Amino acid sequence: MINIIPIVKVSYIIFRFMKHINKKLYNLIKEIFIKHKLSSEHAEISAKAIINAEFVGAYGHGLSRLKMYCDRIKKKVINPKPKIKIKKISQSISQIDADNSIGFVSADIAIKRAIKNAKKTGIGLVAVKNSGHFGLSGYYAEQAVKKNLVTMIYTNAPPAVAPYGARKSLFGTNPICFGTPTYSKVPFILDTSISMINRGKIRFASKNNMKLPSGVALDKFGKPTTNANKALKGVQLPIAGFRGSGLAWMVDILSGVLTGGNHAGRVKDPFEDFSGPQNIGHLFITFKTNLFVKDYNNRIKDNIKKVKRLPKVKGVKEIMYPGQNKYKRYKMNLNKEIKISKIIKEELEILKK
Repeated sequence: MINIIPIVKVSYIIFRFMKHINKKLYNLIKEIFIKHKLSSEHAEISAKAIINAEFVGAYGHGLSRLKMYCDRIKKKVINPKPKIKIKKISQSISQIDADNSIGFVSADIAIKRAIKNAKKTGIGLVAVKNSGHFGLSGYYAEQAVKKNLVTMIYTNAPPAVAPYGARKSLFGTNPICFGTPTYSKVPFILDTSISMINRGKIRFASKNNMKLPSGVALDKFGKPTTNANKALKGVQLPIAGFRGSGLAWMVDILSGVLTGGNHAGRVKDPFEDFSGPQNIGHLFITFKTNLFVKDYNNRIKDNIKKVKRLPKVKGVKEIMYPGQNKYKRYKMNLNKEIKISKIIKEELEILKK
């Protein structure tokens, strides 16, 4: 994981985490969403997703995006009172027209429908169109994994990454997410963007005057930069060169072309483009662990323990599977003070008025 390195001292306001959800902060976010015309139910769904991002240390998907969601509601490019339609294609397959709802709500409906379909038939496949940014894919994957299901989630994003060989951004950072139950209470959740660093981290760095690591972005002239503002106007670099570009393309097809959502660079930037809804597409896939074998739990236990027993390089205490680090951060933050920058505090004060 690439860490963002602060270059200036930031002022903070402190909230103390309680078990499960910080009630004060949660209620504040919920009230802000209700003030912006979301129903109480939709405000709760959205507030919980934002709090979760703060718990797991994904600050670029947490409070730093709250103003953006509210701005888009005020500009009428997020529909606070959507009439979401669910089309049943088969016992296993559903399509959701989110009616430009806030992404948290459409994703919550979609993962629950995918879980329901998989429990009934073994496999759940749910496509979503006319949606928006839904936060962390891993948040929804965990819901399926807790029901003893394997899951894959795809969603596309605004242009940020240039296709291999091109000089202009077209693909989003298009995260790929995979989750599976394990033999322990810690799920295996791989939730990663196809870029060297996710867009949320760059925006978080920009908002808080922080420096980026080298090798993650180019400015608009194609030169390497560690300046977050220049990176936002330039190009993000994909993981593994043309392979990362290919994965971004794959996600754009699965979540955009296949679902009926925007694709090929047409997803609008949520912070800067208020000319219309984003029409992001999502694809949720869930399936039972016992479709082909009856001893999946033993087999996944053997798989993970085999990897963990491998000889370790110097300085590594434990070989961890995807999701373990995030789970440790979550548990640690439950009873820890959370620091909110002065800029975010000022935004919260304005939004709640």
